Amino acid sequence: MPAKKDPRLARAGVSGYNKPKRTPSHKTKSHVVVAKSGGQVKTIRFGQQGKTGDRTNTARSRSFKARHAKNIAKGPMSAAYWANKVKW
Repeated sequence: MPAKKDPRLARAGVSGYNKPKRTPSHKTKSHVVVAKSGGQVKTIRFGQQGKTGDRTNTARSRSFKARHAKNIAKGPMSAAYWANKVKW
C-alpha cells in the first residue's frame, strides 16, 4: 500500500517537499515551499511580490545576506533560508 500523499503539497501546489514554486497570483509573497526537516513539515511563503533578487554579488544582495544571516543559518525551516537560496 503506497504512503498517503500529504495534503499540504496539493494545497500549496508544489510537486514535493523542499521544492519552491513561484506564486504570481499571491497578494504579497512571491514563492511557496513545503519544507520538511526530519519529521517536521511546514508551509512557508517567502519573498516580496514584484521584487527580483540579485543573483550576482551586488551591494543589495550583500545587505540582504548580512541582515538576515541569523535567520538563513536556521536552515530549511526558515523563510530567509529559502529567499536566500531562490531569490538572492
